[in-house]
Amino acid sequence: MHRVLLITGPAGDAQGWGDEGVTESVRQAIEAGGRNAATAFVRTMDELLAALEQRSFDIVWSALYHVSDRADTIGMSEDEGAWVADLLQARKIPYIGPNAATMRTLLNKARTHEVLESHGVAVPAHFQVDAGDPAPPVPYPAFVKPCFESRSVGIDEESVVRTPAELQRRVEWVRERLEQPAVVEEFLPGDEYTVLMVGNGSRREFLAGQIYLADPSKGSPHGILRADMRGVGLTKIRKAEGDRAEEAAELCRQACDVLGCLDHVRTDMRVDAAGRLKIMEVNGIPGLKPLKSWSPQIYTLFHPSAGGAAEDYRRLIDQIVGSALERFGR
Repeated sequence: MHRVLLITGPAGDAQGWGDEGVTESVRQAIEAGGRNAATAFVRTMDELLAALEQRSFDIVWSALYHVSDRADTIGMSEDEGAWVADLLQARKIPYIGPNAATMRTLLNKARTHEVLESHGVAVPAHFQVDAGDPAPPVPYPAFVKPCFESRSVGIDEESVVRTPAELQRRVEWVRERLEQPAVVEEFLPGDEYTVLMVGNGSRREFLAGQIYLADPSKGSPHGILRADMRGVGLTKIRKAEGDRAEEAAELCRQACDVLGCLDHVRTDMRVDAAGRLKIMEVNGIPGLKPLKSWSPQIYTLFHPSAGGAAEDYRRLIDQIVGSALERFGR
């Protein structure tokens, strides 16, 4: 029977699939699928190393990009030794998710855009900007977001800027509040889509959903997904349809192939002013809150079972774990 070691910590909710409660849901789903699973809650690299040395497992699944005691933001660790995928890869330990180099790229939104653009994958015009830098030649309105965050952290109405002065003020805000540079992009005014990539090889699927609001009157005047709109039942997902669904799935496929994504990632995209989808972010450790996170919701839209959402969740986790184990011949 295969054994899975789940790695999480104080930063599990900010960086990865969710908090300790979500990690327990993942563990239970793995065991319901006929495998053994255990959790290691780590606050330091020493604790991570101890867990890897003292536990018995066939594969590791981490909710952490890097070991951190920050529960509010991801950031970009300056400690080279704190990156979980790097450590696992160096020790030749099988793990679920993209490889270490890809994980570093996915966490850095500016770098993700650069790599995708260099391969002809549609992304918005973009610049990485830090406090004190001159305003870049971006078209206005422009959109300013943190370089290393997820879950709409650092996104509010002030993220949309219309002048170089507003842009520079927002970049300074990102540096002061979130301690990181900003990514400045062309503003994408159209509908938002998200595509779940799950599995590998013949088991790989691209499942496209469209984001909408349960109550449009409570939405953003700019049509953006603010941080305060997440996790309160306002944001919903439905199946993407028609040509747009095919366009979204194909765009996600292109991005995943270029970046080398594996097992479970999610790609967020919006329609630009000319009606073309462009990628905003590729999430290397998508959320896995049962019923609430987008991956389980999308999976249920495409694979509803007689057992309901709980059974769909188990099957999603089983597909992620099973496909990863197959990659390693286990």
